[in-house]
Amino acid sequence: MKLRKLGHSDLHLTPIGLGTWAMGGPDWKFGWGPQDDALSIRTIHEALALGINWIDTAAVYGLGHSEKVVGKALKEIKGPRPFISTKCERCWDENGQIIPRLKRASVRQEIEDSLSRLGLDTIDMYQIHWPQPDEDIEEGWAAIAELIKEGKVRHAGVSNFSVTQLKRIQPIHPVTFLQPPYSLLSRGIENEILPYCEANDIGIIAYSPMQKGLLSGKVTRAWANALPENDHRRADPQFVEPLLTKNIEFTKALAEIGQRYGRNTAELAIAWVLRKARLTAAIVGARKPGQLKETVGGGKFEIKPDDLAKIELLLTIRG
Repeated sequence: MKLRKLGHSDLHLTPIGLGTWAMGGPDWKFGWGPQDDALSIRTIHEALALGINWIDTAAVYGLGHSEKVVGKALKEIKGPRPFISTKCERCWDENGQIIPRLKRASVRQEIEDSLSRLGLDTIDMYQIHWPQPDEDIEEGWAAIAELIKEGKVRHAGVSNFSVTQLKRIQPIHPVTFLQPPYSLLSRGIENEILPYCEANDIGIIAYSPMQKGLLSGKVTRAWANALPENDHRRADPQFVEPLLTKNIEFTKALAEIGQRYGRNTAELAIAWVLRKARLTAAIVGARKPGQLKETVGGGKFEIKPDDLAKIELLLTIRG
């Protein structure tokens, strides 16, 4: 995979990074059902073997568990370690209730906790997970700017911020990257966020490029109905009717286009996201060995203009 420069930084990332949301396990509100830590660690090592050079996690994934799993995997790596991206702001209490916090003291405590769980001295990419509470985004961002000066963070970004919110924090410290949702079924960044990031040399790392697996080409009605009770996707409107049937038919049509490239539906969906020059990379989640081999090809080919037009028509038909 050809490396891409992250905004105005000196980081060069593979167009696909490993997402570890599901590796957090089931014991929190936004879990993906049962998960085996040994499989997670093997998956991380497989990602590196496939050439992926960065891993995305967050403190809140599994209420700290995902970072611990990534930390265990890093200890077993021989040679250069991958770049690590993690997040602050989603805190939790003793009952697992998630609480948004962006006060200076909270951010500073969060990074110490993350560094400890990951077994690192420095975070390569550190970001505010959600702009909440909105009135505290300047204070939280100023705290991260301090952490950069102290050497605990190399590059700082934000996730899920609007252009208005980006403009509020830019004077404090330049934003290196933004992490928004972006997929064939989630295109909200195209009108304002993409042009703003282009004008300000802010890299974009898309999350959920396969819409939580919906664009993998493997989802059927029976598959969706069989999701574990503790899989948060059971409550996602995209995975239930009336959208489920529309999405299944849409992915069947995508599969026909992908076949012309010798690629599966997931690879096509990822390549579609990466078609934008401002998109530095996309986060692709995996839970067990073998899954990444089915998606990593999305960072290795380009979709022809005629097929991009056909995909746009399919989106119009889907409605």
